[in-house]
Amino acid sequence: MPRFIVFDVETPNRYNNRMSAIGISVIEDDKIIDEFYSLVNPETHFDYFNVKLTGINEEKVANAPTFPELWEQIEPIMSSGMLVAHNASFDMNVLKKCLNDYCIEWKPYARYVCTVLMGRQLLPNISHKLNDLCCYYGIALDHHQADSDSHACAEILLRYFQDGGDIKGAIRTCSFKKK
Repeated sequence: MPRFIVFDVETPNRYNNRMSAIGISVIEDDKIIDEFYSLVNPETHFDYFNVKLTGINEEKVANAPTFPELWEQIEPIMSSGMLVAHNASFDMNVLKKCLNDYCIEWKPYARYVCTVLMGRQLLPNISHKLNDLCCYYGIALDHHQADSDSHACAEILLRYFQDGGDIKGAIRTCSFKKK
């Protein structure tokens, strides 16, 4: 089984081009072996909606690292396996926009797995919202908290594997090439 880097991001506003938090759960040998969480100073404004949803505001991130500072720490983790997220196109786009906005070069592309797509193949007749899947599998969730969301997504991925799920139809590619 490959190494999976399951991540979730929270954003400060409707533009979804900066992070205010990131959670990462690492899966190896069918178990979660490591987890990471950090607030992120997005160096931009917060929308009321996002603050209400996540509980993260300017005051909470005032002393948090900026994305470039944090990237130095998390890049080795993010580069160490197949990326995974729930509704992954959202998280991948936020990551891509952060890298672009800060002129950080990474690799030209990354393959990733979306657990929503995987779930639709495996469990076609149920809702694939993160909170609904957590209820279905009995997984604890503090929704819209990046650490809890990434952990829950990792647990869901492991349940999918236990139920015979296959990532093949859920693998996508995100390009990080500069335009």
